[in-house]
Amino acid sequence: MLNIKKEADGSKLTMSLEGRLDTTTAPQLEEEVKSSLAGVTDLTMNIGELQYISSAGLRVLLSAQKTMNKQGSMVVKNASDEVKEIFDVTGFSDILTIE
Repeated sequence: MLNIKKEADGSKLTMSLEGRLDTTTAPQLEEEVKSSLAGVTDLTMNIGELQYISSAGLRVLLSAQKTMNKQGSMVVKNASDEVKEIFDVTGFSDILTIE
């Protein structure tokens, strides 16, 4: 299960993810991202409450990053040690801006 909370402030958008981002829930996040990014120049993905991310979840983050490269910037915040390790192993640490 994945909970997505969105907080918009002008052209800034914060999406807070809680739960598991896997094959089952990735399409849900993908829809949210696609429908939310118009006019957004500053996207923050707060993944502090994310317990797990699969390759399907990584693809959605990559897709969001590609979109934001064209229209602004994206930051991934509060990754747990487990999720950071997945980013490191997959090379996503080099692709994403992780704080």
